[in-house]
Amino acid sequence: MTTPYPIVLEPVLMPKVWGGARLRAFGKRVKDNDTIGESWELADLASTSASGAGGGGQRSIIINGVLKGKSIHDAIAVWGEALLPAKQLAGGSSFPLLIKFLDAREDLSVQVHPSPAYANTHADAFLKTECWTILAAEPGAKLYKGVMTGVTRAAFEAELRKGDGAGVVGMLEAVPAVVGECHNLPSGTVHALGAGVLVAEVQTPSDTTYRVYDWGRKGRELHITQAMECIAWGPAPSPVNLAAGETLSTEFFVVSQRRLKAGEIIDAPKGAVLMVLEGSGAMMKVAEEAVPMALGATAFVPAGVAKGWTMVACERGMTVLVATVPK
Repeated sequence: MTTPYPIVLEPVLMPKVWGGARLRAFGKRVKDNDTIGESWELADLASTSASGAGGGGQRSIIINGVLKGKSIHDAIAVWGEALLPAKQLAGGSSFPLLIKFLDAREDLSVQVHPSPAYANTHADAFLKTECWTILAAEPGAKLYKGVMTGVTRAAFEAELRKGDGAGVVGMLEAVPAVVGECHNLPSGTVHALGAGVLVAEVQTPSDTTYRVYDWGRKGRELHITQAMECIAWGPAPSPVNLAAGETLSTEFFVVSQRRLKAGEIIDAPKGAVLMVLEGSGAMMKVAEEAVPMALGATAFVPAGVAKGWTMVACERGMTVLVATVPK
């Protein structure tokens, strides 16, 4: 069996009607006129929703080391609990997080993901608790998250059924998009990423999404009946400021930021997903091939990686988003 080592994943770029070309700044192969909304950085899904990623499976491919060309799912089979303990895996066999970059050139649909109660009674619905870390935002850009205090289910649904449903936007909590803040969106929270925002997203491994309003776009399915069974009535949790050293902790994931000064060396954090948000660097171990960490790259350090692996920043320093699964 190969010895576990830090692995880097190949991104999968997904065109979206609301996407743009700004992910090129994070090293993605995006052209000027592209509408790339999502870069799936780390995924291990046997299937996806037809209205999301198209219904097929999506499993990230490793691009370095002896497992180059294999999937993250293959790595789990090869390394077992040396990659992550079974109790931390989804269903005991799949990677427990879905990691993305998102570029919202336009407003995303107002949407909700299955509530726990709904997911428990619908075999094709999977929880999608997610968090957005704001990487860039145009002046005045907003996030819509949660329903305003005092808005009832009856009033919300009546507005949805009236005309084109645009009135529901005014019933949502709208907050400014502030670089460095991280917003937790528990499954069941109605939300929309506003135009002009670029985020890193850490979430549970699901893309089950129910749209309730799509800003007047034509040809995209809405799921009002399902959504109304899932929406949590009230505001979403307040954000934390990762850039100021705060940490976001949920039952599904823990997210923080680590800023390394130029040339700084630290132990590679075990059992962690690492997204390079600024600068660049590498992970290194004596007598092992260095693992480059370019701007926009996403890597995973197995829980059972051997001692001696370190992370070092380049001469410009490096900011890394760190995501782990609670033990």
